Amino acid sequence: MQPFTKHVIRIIQAIPYGKVMTYGQIAAEAGSPRAARQVVRVLHSMSKKYDLPWHRVVNSKGEIAIADDESRFLQQMLLEEEGIEFGIQAIVDLSIYRYEYVESEHVDEM
Repeated sequence: MQPFTKHVIRIIQAIPYGKVMTYGQIAAEAGSPRAARQVVRVLHSMSKKYDLPWHRVVNSKGEIAIADDESRFLQQMLLEEEGIEFGIQAIVDLSIYRYEYVESEHVDEM
């Protein structure tokens, strides 16, 4: 497994209940700020294997980025169950719910 992929997995696993991170934010924390699409690929291919809280990842506007209606509804439902509220046009207020990952707090994980 590539170091970037490992780091992305560790960051996603660290997102706590009731918080979200953006694809770009995760990519930047993993050392590659322009690799948001790589984060999408990691989520798509490794969420089940690593039991990732995939539903806690949204786009930079706080929107659910999944195109499929059923999956988008599931993600919103899971986030609402964690107390995350959606504003107008189903947007998460990132100023309230964004998680700020701190590397030093998670060095020994994975």
